[in-house]
Amino acid sequence: MRRYKIGLHQFMAIPAFTLFFVFFIYPLIKGIGMSFTDWDGIGKANFIGFQNFIDFFRDERALSDIKTTVLFALGSAPLLNIIGLLYALLLNSSFKGKSAARMCIYMPAIISPLIMGYIWYLLLQPGRGFLFHLADHAGHPEWFGNWMGGYGTTLLVLILVNVWQYAGMTMVIYLAGLQGISKELYEAAEIDGAGKMKCFRYITLPLLGPSVRINVITNIIGSLSVFDIVMSLTGGGPGYQTETLSIYIMRMCYGSKTGYSTAVAMIMFVIVLIPVAVSLRLMKEKE
Repeated sequence: MRRYKIGLHQFMAIPAFTLFFVFFIYPLIKGIGMSFTDWDGIGKANFIGFQNFIDFFRDERALSDIKTTVLFALGSAPLLNIIGLLYALLLNSSFKGKSAARMCIYMPAIISPLIMGYIWYLLLQPGRGFLFHLADHAGHPEWFGNWMGGYGTTLLVLILVNVWQYAGMTMVIYLAGLQGISKELYEAAEIDGAGKMKCFRYITLPLLGPSVRINVITNIIGSLSVFDIVMSLTGGGPGYQTETLSIYIMRMCYGSKTGYSTAVAMIMFVIVLIPVAVSLRLMKEKE
């Protein structure tokens, strides 16, 4: 009978697997079990089956939060990739001040989104924000309206602020991918008569596949789980119109509905998992 011996590389992987189990597998299993209870975070937990999930899909506020979260992700994730790629293409060329430009674009990404939200709140406040006073001093206060007064404009502001803050992070990943492409490929294509658009289509994009995969997945996850920027800039308002699922989970948990909030977290996990799995499958087939 053949004996199985643990190699050094397998032994060295034990700490990583232990951390993965303790901080991911165990909380996931615990959360699934908790989602079927009415636990309030303090007292005894009673098993109630699928009642939490049924209550969630009967709650109009929760369904509205799903719509807001999905719309935010549909606007934010594509824009982050497009603008990040444009930044990378621009800054991959040689020009004076390139390092300073990279630093300025990436700088917002290292600032806490909670702080960034408060900064933009001070800028955009109707009637007393910095941009209002700027327009007022210019003699045209009507230029600055209440951008945070309606659902559509507020959601647009949230998307643009999020893209402005994190486009630099997306840019860095694309820039690393661009710098890994051999210049000889472009030289050979130019000799064969290929223009810049054909070089971009047949050389740059295919070889940026790993960078595209990383950015698409991280931007989808980040956009669907957005919390800080919305909480600090609008607090989910006006009313609960711009409340996202992450904020809804937090408020339900602190509202003595821990079992219910855990069930919503499981639903959110599935909502994030589906587009990520589909994106990975499509990109794998494309490769």
